[in-house]
Amino acid sequence: MFGKIKETSDFIRNEIGETPDFAIVLGSGLGALKNEVEAIKTLKYRDIPNFPQTTVAGHSGKLIYGRLEGKKVLMMSGRFHYYEGHDMQTITFPFRVFHLLGIKNLIVSNASGGVHPDFQVADIMIIKDHINMMPEHPLRGKNLDELGPRFVDMSEPYSRRMIALAKQVAEEEGIDAKEGVYVALQGPTFETPAEYGMVRAIGGDAVGMSTVPEVIVAKHQGMDVFGISIITDLGGPEIAFAVSHEEVLAAADKAMPKVIRLVKGLLRKC
Repeated sequence: MFGKIKETSDFIRNEIGETPDFAIVLGSGLGALKNEVEAIKTLKYRDIPNFPQTTVAGHSGKLIYGRLEGKKVLMMSGRFHYYEGHDMQTITFPFRVFHLLGIKNLIVSNASGGVHPDFQVADIMIIKDHINMMPEHPLRGKNLDELGPRFVDMSEPYSRRMIALAKQVAEEEGIDAKEGVYVALQGPTFETPAEYGMVRAIGGDAVGMSTVPEVIVAKHQGMDVFGISIITDLGGPEIAFAVSHEEVLAAADKAMPKVIRLVKGLLRKC
C-alpha cells in the first residue's frame, strides 16, 4: 500500500511542482467552489496512477491545483464513499497521498441531514466533533508506521484554531453559521425517522455518509482539519420529509454562496 501511495504522490508532485498549503474536499453539490480558484493544473482521477474512481452525481472526479485567497490549494472535486462498494483503504487513499505531498491542512465539506431542531435547509454547520458509526474503521489492520502511530489521539479532530477563525469570518460576513456534531452512517439510504431520532439521542446535530474516515486518516498523519456541513434535508423521530439526491444537490447549491464566503475568509486568515 505504501508503495502505491508514494507512486501516486510522486506523480502529482511532478505535475504541480509545488507543495499545496491546503487540501479541500468538495462534497455533494459543492463543486461550485472550484470556480473560485485560479486554476494552474487539473488532473482527472482516471489519469492519476492508483487513484480510485467516483460514481456519484455531483462528484466530478478531478484534482484541481491552483491559488485561492493567496493560498496554494489542491481541491478534490469528488470523493469516495463506503456505499459505493469501496473499502476504507480506497476511500482514504487520496488523504494518504496528500500527506506525502506535504500538505498540513485539510478542509472537508459535505451535504448532511439536519436533526437539530433549530436547523433549516440550506443552513451551514461548522463541524466541532463527530461520531463514527461506519461499520469499518479506516485504521483497521496493519498500521502504516511511515504515516502515523498505531493509536491516534482524537481529542481535537477538528482544529479549534480554524473553528475560531471561521467564526470570526462568519461574524464579519454576516453568515449565520451553526456549530455541531456530525454523525457518519454508511448509506446509501437516507435515514428513517427512528434513525434520525437515534442520531439526535446520541448527541448528533447532523448526519451524513462521508467525511469521518477522511478526518480519522488525516489526524493519523498529524494534519489540521476544518469541516463544514450544508444542511440539505431535515429529519427527526416525529417528522419524515421525503428526500432525493436531486433535492440534496439543489439545497447545497442554495447554500453555496455562504460556503464560498466562509472558506475564502478562512483561507485569508490562516
